[in-house]
Amino acid sequence: MTLQLMAVEGAESVNRRSRTANRIHGGPAAALGFGFLLIGAVLVALPLVWMFSTSLRPSAESYRLPPQWLPTQLHFENYSAVFQSSVPIVALFLNSLKITVAVTLGQLVFCSMAGFAFARLRFPGRRVLFILLLASLMIPNQMTVIPIFLIMKALGLIDNHLSIILPGLVSAFGVFMMRQFYLTLPQELIDAAKMDGAGAWTVYRRIALPLSGPALSALAIISFNATWNSYFYPLIFLTSWEKMTLPQGIALLSGYMQSGNPAVVMAAVTLAILPILFVFVIAQRWIVEAFVHSGIK
Repeated sequence: MTLQLMAVEGAESVNRRSRTANRIHGGPAAALGFGFLLIGAVLVALPLVWMFSTSLRPSAESYRLPPQWLPTQLHFENYSAVFQSSVPIVALFLNSLKITVAVTLGQLVFCSMAGFAFARLRFPGRRVLFILLLASLMIPNQMTVIPIFLIMKALGLIDNHLSIILPGLVSAFGVFMMRQFYLTLPQELIDAAKMDGAGAWTVYRRIALPLSGPALSALAIISFNATWNSYFYPLIFLTSWEKMTLPQGIALLSGYMQSGNPAVVMAAVTLAILPILFVFVIAQRWIVEAFVHSGIK
């Protein structure tokens, strides 16, 4: 009952602050800010518009100077050419989807658990371990690929999807982001659960995890986008056609197999970004909530 009253009071406080902010920030300042945001949105959307426009052009028109934004003829057969090429796009798409879903689910589980431990548990060496975690963010991936490759080779996982999935199950950025979110949770909720006899696992599972929807959705989109677009690690660890991922297939489409046809390549890139757009549209509400709660804090 106490938790419900605290939740109701918190929601009413958020509504009052939102109404006050709307009154303060209205008028010319809001219009000017909206204008800058609109210009930024247009600049971000221009490459996507050019990509989609190029995917519908004839091949020769892609090199025309000066360039034109709209194609003179619509060639939808560029999309069918993606599937008719010698590159097995559908199989590579499924491989990317399998790896991306596995890595994303793993990060949601392990990063949230590690973030809660760093934020709410007290254990020896916690600060030192967290500093080492932050320091790992400054190490580029190119410096860690050799030891990871040697480990995967010793495990017999070269040219296996597990060589991509296992190193990606936990990320330093994901742990850091989840820790920062769990630090914003009211300490009163944790103390009330402990007074009722709840242990660390119960507090995490019954209180912290249900409240971390915005942070988990943001982490899911970041992890999904990074893994789906990853080219470096699959290029190192995967060598056979049946194991390759979609970015590798698009790189082959832009090379010798399609004679560098930019229209076909752009059609493949357009198809490749659809899963990312789908995930973002589903989870954008929770991302906005995460930013709103962070701003109020």
